[in-house]
Amino acid sequence: LGPEDMDEMFPTGDLAGPPMMRLSEIVALLEETYCGHIGPEFMHIVDSARKHWIQEQLERTRARPSFDAAQKKRIFSKILHASEFELFLHTRYTGQKRFSLEGAESLIPMLDHLIQKAGAAGAKEIVIGMAHRGRLNVLANIMDKPLSMIFAEFEGELTEIAKGQGDVKYHLGFSNDAETPGGRVHLSLAFNPSHLEAIGPVVLGSVRARQCRRRDHQRREVLPVLIHGDAAFAGQGIVAETLNLSKLRGFRVGGCVHIVVNNQIGFTVNPFDARSSMYATDIAKMIQAPILHVNGDDPEACCFAVELALAYRNRFHEDVVVDLVCYRRRGHNEADTPEVTQPV
Repeated sequence: LGPEDMDEMFPTGDLAGPPMMRLSEIVALLEETYCGHIGPEFMHIVDSARKHWIQEQLERTRARPSFDAAQKKRIFSKILHASEFELFLHTRYTGQKRFSLEGAESLIPMLDHLIQKAGAAGAKEIVIGMAHRGRLNVLANIMDKPLSMIFAEFEGELTEIAKGQGDVKYHLGFSNDAETPGGRVHLSLAFNPSHLEAIGPVVLGSVRARQCRRRDHQRREVLPVLIHGDAAFAGQGIVAETLNLSKLRGFRVGGCVHIVVNNQIGFTVNPFDARSSMYATDIAKMIQAPILHVNGDDPEACCFAVELALAYRNRFHEDVVVDLVCYRRRGHNEADTPEVTQPV
C-alpha cells in the first residue's frame, strides 16, 4: 500500500467505525488513537470480549478526553494545589525529608477524578495504599488532612491525635469523607512502613473484609487503589505474589486499580539497571491486566486513563494498571543532592 491507495475504500474489521473507510481515514484513526499521550497494552489479553471492549472505548473517543470547562478548571485547581503545596514545603522546610511529588503532580487530579467517578458509580468506600513518595501531597489534597497537622509534624510538634504513633510524617495514614455525585464516599489511606509494596496485600485484605461486612457480593461498594513506584513494582516479589492472589476465590476484591508513579528512577538506579523487562508494568501481564501508559505532563489524558481503568474494573471485576510516566524533579529525598547521587 502506498500514497496512491489512500483514497481507496477498505473493510475496517474490528475497528470502531463504519464497516468501510478510506485508507487515509483508517490511518488517521489509528494514529490519533494509539500515537498520542496514552499508550495502551491489551493485546496480551486472551478474552476477546475484554480486548474488544478496551479497543472500542479507545477508538470511539480517539483516546482523547472531552472534559467540559468545569472539569478542566477542577483538574487545573488540583494541579495548582499540588504544585503550591510542594513549593511551600520546599521553601519553608528546606532540606527536610518529605519525598515530594514534584514531577508527578498529575497524580493528584487523577486520584480526585477517580474518587468522583467511583462515587458516581456507586462506591461507598475507597481504600488507598501507597509508599512515601507523594504521600504528604495526597494527605493534603486528596484526604483533606488539615495542613496545620502536617506543618506541626515538620515543626516537631505532636498533636493529640499523633501521640503514641511514633512514626515519621510520610508513613502516616488518614481517613475522611469525600463528596461525590453519587453521595459521600469514605476514604482511607493506609499507614505504611518503609518497606516498599508491603501495604499492598494489607489494603486488599482490608477491602475484602469491608466487602464482607457490607455483604457487597458484587464488589462494587468498596474500591482498592494501590499506588506504586516503577522500580518497586518491577522489583519487589510481593507485587507478583499479590497479583497472583487477585483471581483466587478466597482473595478476590472485584479488581484493583493500580497506579504506577513511573518517575523512571529507583533511588539512584536507572531503569536499565533495575529490571530486565521493557516496562515496569510488564509483571501485570501475568494476570492479563490491561495497561495504560500515560504522559504525566498531560493531566487531562491522565484523568481520562484512570476513568477508563475504573470503567474496566467495574465492568470485568479485574485488576487494571495505569502507568503514569513522569519524572522526579529533586533527589531521592530533599536532603539528597542529585548532582552527587544521580549525576547527569
